[in-house]
Amino acid sequence: MSIIAILGFTGFVAWGMSYLLASEYSPFSIHDAPNSRSLHETPTPRTGGLAIFVAILSGWGTLLYLGYWSDILAWVIAATVLVALISFLDDVVTLSALPRFIVHGVAAALLIMGGLVLPWGVAGILLTWFVIVWVLNLYNFMDGMDGLSAGMTFLGFGFLGLAGWLEGAQTYAFYAWVIALGAAGFLAMNFPPARIFMGDIGSIPLGLLAVAFSLWGVRDGLFSWWMPVLIFSPFVTDATVTILRRLFHGEKIWQAHRSHYYQRLVLAGWSHKRTVLFEYLLMLCCGITAILARQATEMDLWILLGVWGSLYIAIMTWVGRLEAAGQ
Repeated sequence: MSIIAILGFTGFVAWGMSYLLASEYSPFSIHDAPNSRSLHETPTPRTGGLAIFVAILSGWGTLLYLGYWSDILAWVIAATVLVALISFLDDVVTLSALPRFIVHGVAAALLIMGGLVLPWGVAGILLTWFVIVWVLNLYNFMDGMDGLSAGMTFLGFGFLGLAGWLEGAQTYAFYAWVIALGAAGFLAMNFPPARIFMGDIGSIPLGLLAVAFSLWGVRDGLFSWWMPVLIFSPFVTDATVTILRRLFHGEKIWQAHRSHYYQRLVLAGWSHKRTVLFEYLLMLCCGITAILARQATEMDLWILLGVWGSLYIAIMTWVGRLEAAGQ
């Protein structure tokens, strides 16, 4: 079986399950009701992450059957299943923060035990644990608009896989591309106007996989740390700056809100489709830049990161002006 067939199968499974879960025949009736903190206007099923999760496991299972294996996979699969289970339970009954945080911490420890750790001694272990827990929650924070997280997943893992493939790491590339195609199949039902949301069962495992595959690539020397940071920087920048800004204003960061930059664009008058297409363009530019600059010197790297940092500052300033004009 060719890799094209496996990827096509993965995307089809994700689309088919998403279609079923969004229909009246869905075995689950968990809906996300609109409120003052959300951007959608009608109750929408939020179990689409199940489709992504099942599709990814199906694609990975096929790759395992064909003999594609890495020593890190068992740890990645175990950690992903663990956070998927607690996330689905949270979607069903709404858990408090403590059990979710404990499970996220255990999942981060599993990845570290599997060798996905920054090589800086004890400091590296602590920093790695914090980054894993932060990124898996970051993905959840950014899952607040039709098509956004699924598009980031498709492009982000697509570029990670391409980076691995260019370095001759086929196993890494194929596993990353399975995640990308699982998200693409779901995106067919999630693109604005979305018929289904991914929920925590989708966003949190995908966040875990984003940091796991980033650390995996760094560990195997496929790319430097800055590449996944740049590829996923539209999410990293928006979520991190928003959290810091809310902390500065004394807000409760664990409460739902509408102050992410993509949310502020919609509130300033942009449509969901226009906003998400702008985000896709930004993600695409980040990924292309990262691939083209993978052999950059250290000096070129810092110049590149400086340019992108300046661009993000300009975008954030522009969003603020749009808001002011709208008001």
